[in-house]
Amino acid sequence: FLSCLSTFLMSICGLRQNRSVKSMAQSSSLRIVGGLSSAETGDWPWQASLQYNNIHRCGATLISNTWLVSAAHCFRDHPQKWTATFGALLKPPSLKRSVKTIIIHEKYRYPEHDYDIALVQLSKRVEFTSSIHRVCLPEPSQTFPYNIYAVITGWGALTNDGPTPNALQEATVKLIDSNTCNRKEVYDGDITPRMLCAGYLEGGVDACQGDSGGPLVTPDSRLMWYLVGIVSWGDECAKPNKPGVYTREIFCGFCEVQVTSKCYSGSALSQYSAATSVPTAF
Repeated sequence: FLSCLSTFLMSICGLRQNRSVKSMAQSSSLRIVGGLSSAETGDWPWQASLQYNNIHRCGATLISNTWLVSAAHCFRDHPQKWTATFGALLKPPSLKRSVKTIIIHEKYRYPEHDYDIALVQLSKRVEFTSSIHRVCLPEPSQTFPYNIYAVITGWGALTNDGPTPNALQEATVKLIDSNTCNRKEVYDGDITPRMLCAGYLEGGVDACQGDSGGPLVTPDSRLMWYLVGIVSWGDECAKPNKPGVYTREIFCGFCEVQVTSKCYSGSALSQYSAATSVPTAF
């Protein structure tokens, strides 16, 4: 019975071994930029590190046994040089997988930030455990109200162009409505319907270089965690009036279709086949 129960629980998305959120309780410490170390195994079980030649380049989120979602601007070379690792520490990782396929949205064009989303297929499936587990993807009709709290995680710089950690970091931010984010003193109309702002207009807490492609998540009433956004870009890190900008995950409704059907239709995605440049975003 216990074995069956464990298997059933592992099939459910968005569950965390540790239900508390450290960065909500201690928002004054200095990590991610303005977050906390989250080095306990299983704190954020869907977080992955995407590594190019074994060097961390971007974050990613586990959405099935064989698929990750990340940011399109992370990729500039062929899949053979990319690997994905899991666990709270970059070194040593809990698990490592090579990358089989990288798929970027066909409408993504460097150096623009719109449609900044990609799917990454692993060469070998990941068996779900309490410490490595998929996040929930929202339904197309599911909405997340502005001004709610969400959590960002990653191994990005602790300050703008600053040092990077070995232990996963977390920070709590608030979702900011697009009208506010498009004000002249903020991003002056650059936020499209595919983008979402999160952070604080006063600054101090933000994603930073190396966090790109990582998750912005929030829990529902059952404490199941949903992917709200993907770290995309910003004006440096944690500056006043310059919150982080994320690719909206509701925009990734095609993810579930792609993952379950493995049908790479030209209407939504194009398979990675040529080198692209990496913008100076996150």
